[in-house]
Amino acid sequence: MLIIQVREGENIDRAIKRYRRKYRNTKVLQEIRERKEYTKPSASKREQLKKAQYKERFLLEQEK
Repeated sequence: MLIIQVREGENIDRAIKRYRRKYRNTKVLQEIRERKEYTKPSASKREQLKKAQYKERFLLEQEK
C-alpha cells in the first residue's frame, strides 16, 4: 500500500504527481503486463541479450 503524506499548504496536484511517481517506481503495472501472456525462459533470455547488445553498441557510439 502506498502512503502519500500531503504536506501543509501543498497543492493536491503535486501530491498526486508524487503518488504516480511512487506507483510507477514499484513497477506493479509492468508486472501485470508481463503476466498477461507466458514467455518461455529462452525467449526472455534472448530478449535480454538483444537489449544488452543494443546498449553496448549505443555506448560505443557515444564514446566516438
